[in-house]
Amino acid sequence: MKRNTFLLLAVLLAGCDNGQISSFAHSPGVKLLAKAGEQILTKANSTTGAIPPTTKSNRAVDLVYGKTTVGHRDFANAKKVLPQVFAGMEEDFYCGCSYTGKDVAFASCGYVPRKNEDRASRIEWEHIVPAWVIGHQRQCWQNGGRKNCTETDPIFQAAEGDLNNLVPAVGEVNGDRSNFSYGAWTRNPEPMYGQCKTVIDFKGKRAQPREEVRGRAARITLYMHETYGLNMSNQDKQLMCAWAKTYPVDDWELKRNERIVGWQGSGNPLVTDHQKMSEICG
Repeated sequence: MKRNTFLLLAVLLAGCDNGQISSFAHSPGVKLLAKAGEQILTKANSTTGAIPPTTKSNRAVDLVYGKTTVGHRDFANAKKVLPQVFAGMEEDFYCGCSYTGKDVAFASCGYVPRKNEDRASRIEWEHIVPAWVIGHQRQCWQNGGRKNCTETDPIFQAAEGDLNNLVPAVGEVNGDRSNFSYGAWTRNPEPMYGQCKTVIDFKGKRAQPREEVRGRAARITLYMHETYGLNMSNQDKQLMCAWAKTYPVDDWELKRNERIVGWQGSGNPLVTDHQKMSEICG
């Protein structure tokens, strides 16, 4: 009914000349309609999920909030179910450290804090494709950064909370990686975190993950860019495709993907569909 009212208003305006439009637009009835329209649009924009986000394939995504409901979540609600996604698979992504709850067991992986022992001692949920990459191309980021995107942009909310993009990571490494792109520049990395084989190049703003997870990281990265229409340089895409081919899907990925499907309703097709991978990487 409300939509029809606005369509009727548009038709009426279209049939007026400039002088009529000016007079008509300032009439009391039109002012009331305009005010009502503004209230409706404001409410729609402020109600999370009222305007369902769409992915690159124009698939609508309605966000859910319950711990047992199946569907896409924003990041705050994704963190509530991630412990169940990784139950029995409590191993940090970048260093292979075991953890219980949020507590990292340094002895399990020979981890030695580089600088921040407090942050190193806890598990954080790492975005393989950083929130900065997801958001900085969007208008919401230009108008207020991540906080604004989290509060106002349904598409960003869905992408930021996509379970396919989230893994457990030692907090210190998560912080050091920041929003750096992945890269590979040495076969014998100089240790930064004890026996952990992931290294960060702060000057070059790049991160080289340990070999055991490069295929996983590549398939997640390619999935996110394809699903949400994110830009990727040709160099980065070539590297991700090379990693995806060099390091095949493993049991960890299959089990994790199966659980994500159970919680989110959709997993990463690049884990289960070889044809889809071929379409992206050739």
